[in-house]
Amino acid sequence: MSQARHHGGDHRPVRPFLDRVAGAGSPARRRAVAHLAAGAPVLPVALVSVVVCADLADGAGTSWLPLLAAGPALAATTNGPRGVLCVGSLAVALGATLGRVDALTVRQLAALLAPLAAVTLASVLASVLRGRRERVLAAVRSVAETAQHALLRPVPTVVGPFQVAVRYSAAAAEARIGGDLYALISTPHGVRLIVGDVRGKGLPAVGTAALVLGVFREAAHDEPDLLAVVDRVERSLARNLGHDDFVTAVVAGYPRAGHLEMVNCGHTPPLLVSAAGSVTAVEPDQPAPPLGLRALTRHTPGLHTLPFADGDQLLLYTDGVTEARDGGRAFYPLAEGLERHVTHEPARTLDALHEELLAHVGGRLHDDAALLLIRKPAASGSSLTPAVTARPPAPAASAPADPARCCS
Repeated sequence: MSQARHHGGDHRPVRPFLDRVAGAGSPARRRAVAHLAAGAPVLPVALVSVVVCADLADGAGTSWLPLLAAGPALAATTNGPRGVLCVGSLAVALGATLGRVDALTVRQLAALLAPLAAVTLASVLASVLRGRRERVLAAVRSVAETAQHALLRPVPTVVGPFQVAVRYSAAAAEARIGGDLYALISTPHGVRLIVGDVRGKGLPAVGTAALVLGVFREAAHDEPDLLAVVDRVERSLARNLGHDDFVTAVVAGYPRAGHLEMVNCGHTPPLLVSAAGSVTAVEPDQPAPPLGLRALTRHTPGLHTLPFADGDQLLLYTDGVTEARDGGRAFYPLAEGLERHVTHEPARTLDALHEELLAHVGGRLHDDAALLLIRKPAASGSSLTPAVTARPPAPAASAPADPARCCS
């Protein structure tokens, strides 16, 4: 998940002027000019200029000079301490000059310049504090990105025989991770995946999600049976969670061609999309309690096996998607949306679903939401490499074909 590191505005309108100023000088000089322009307090200086023009146009009547303090105050919100000090010094100098033009007495001039100097110093301090807060926020965001990549590792577009796409949105403002979890890995026992939802939010939910994913990744490689993978996760949560904590999850595996195994532990049913485009919910044959609550119910999960042929797709999601409401408190119809937007490219399908979901809620989700879509392409792999299969065959009399083309 990449984040924009550039916090400044668009300075393209001043670039031709900067090029003329820099001329054909050294690269160091060009960099210095560009750096100076990037931090130039253009808007505060423009505001000071407007005040000066208004005072000159008004003559000796109403004095506009006290409004010069707005220049350094505005600079404190957009520029660093040096920029604020430059704007404040300019405002003080212009105030002193125009005060003499307006025939102010020494006492009146001092009463004007003293507050202006005080506002400038206060604005410098505010700019320093703002810069420190921005650096702290940038560090926190960097840590959050690192934690997200460690917890919710990026999923490749192709895993084993599947095309894969993932979309994840954390509900908390400025957050990168939350209580929803997902993982999809290739193991000696076939591709295995999990999508889950931790009860609660915040750091405790993130910690529980990290625990579940850590145990799942180890057990998925070690255990040949999918139910044994779920049992290991259950035992770990029983030792580490409180009495009121639990995790709903769907754990799935693809042990052999054409067959998908699934264990649903209190989670929303996945949606199966056939090659013809019909969408059906995959309800568990034997409902099981959420992970962490098995000891209270004595119900053990059952293994659900379903056919999964070429062209089929499976969408796993969390309740942050299906419980998203619009202004009229209506839930988002995920099955209908999936049927409208399904394509042979999982990434395009999830992009369309995610955009429609955000439009449904008015731009911001109120709960964490995860979507994971897998598709089993045709055995020939034509959908994975359309550019290669589109090449015409080489003439019989031509030179031997490129080995890379032959193997594609």
